Amino acid sequence: MPTLAASGCQIEPLGEDILLLRFGAGIDRDTNARVHAAAELLRRVEMPGLIDLIPAYATLALHYDAPFWAGRDGEPPWRHLAGTLEAVFATPPRLAAGEGRLVEIPVCYGGESGPDLAAVAAHAALDADSVIARHVGRDYRVAMLGFAAGFPYLLGLDPGLQMPRRAQPRLRVPAGSVAIGGAQTGIYPAQLPGGWQLIGRTPLRLFDPARAQPSLLLPGDRVRFRAIEADEFTRLAAATA
Repeated sequence: MPTLAASGCQIEPLGEDILLLRFGAGIDRDTNARVHAAAELLRRVEMPGLIDLIPAYATLALHYDAPFWAGRDGEPPWRHLAGTLEAVFATPPRLAAGEGRLVEIPVCYGGESGPDLAAVAAHAALDADSVIARHVGRDYRVAMLGFAAGFPYLLGLDPGLQMPRRAQPRLRVPAGSVAIGGAQTGIYPAQLPGGWQLIGRTPLRLFDPARAQPSLLLPGDRVRFRAIEADEFTRLAAATA
């Protein structure tokens, strides 16, 4: 695959109008930061002929207007786009891990809201309060959205809270459930099947197609959790209904 020298990413065409920039492999916070820095640079320069940018853990997909990038030399459109990207990335994207919108997510931990909190605590050799303290004591980064509309995959989980997914997934996970799956934490935006460990629930609506911006969280956002009691959960849920 061709490589953009300045950014060090590999270029891979996917179909007729998707170009994939591959910055690495697997789940790695530094690699994901490079993905979001590249996406921010492309948004800032407002490159014509780009329809959408889709960041993931280690890749950035560019949905582009193929006719716009078509040349008269017989080369496929993606090669013309790649040549322009080479110029754009002549100065490597600046990594700015501390930037990004900060969103606070209130969470009612344990009980019916977090039926797996005790299991996570036992796996971590901690009590439930310590699990909660560690979970709210970190800042997280939205690495990507996936699985379902508005589902954020969050990097930054305390290594001591890492836990495998459930052996038997649930058929129905309530909307707003905050969960741990391996080295990640995430939030279910709707009632869905799922096998992550449920430790709490937020009353906020993660995805609402009626909003101007349907997804509450966007790739690159920073997230901070705040522990709340059941009465505040009920009040906030009513306010966001």
